[in-house]
Amino acid sequence: MSIYDIIFYLFAAVTLLSALFVVTSRNIVHSAFYLLFTFFGVAGIYVMLGADFVAIVQLIVYVGGILILLLFGVMITNKITNVDIKSGTINTLPAAIGLGLFTGIIGSVILNTDWRVVDSEMPQSTLSSLGQMLLNEYVLVFELLGILLLIALVGAASMARR
Repeated sequence: MSIYDIIFYLFAAVTLLSALFVVTSRNIVHSAFYLLFTFFGVAGIYVMLGADFVAIVQLIVYVGGILILLLFGVMITNKITNVDIKSGTINTLPAAIGLGLFTGIIGSVILNTDWRVVDSEMPQSTLSSLGQMLLNEYVLVFELLGILLLIALVGAASMARR
């Protein structure tokens, strides 16, 4: 087992355990913080796959944007009182049966597949070629997308004021 395998299993364990804590935690703020570790684990796996641009976008968009908005939304609406929150365990048995069947099917596919293993080098970085394409070939689309996002931000701010 190489250091590459150990790091992969570490990222996979962090991702899976934090995802488990996201869905089992009773406190929504704790779930959001566990989601942070899930997003970091997924970004680490992207880095190990050589998809550095996707990993950076994962960190910027999900960790930097969506998770922060989720935390702010939860913390702002945390003061709501007299809300009947239903958290029963009505369908626990069917969910456990479905999970067991799904795990069995996926496990049998993983164990019975003849995986092809090929030694290869780490791919080169894709950031420079993507940057060249965004600033040379697709600069008009890139700028129009920036203007569209600015218009959406102004619209959301004006809707929030009403």
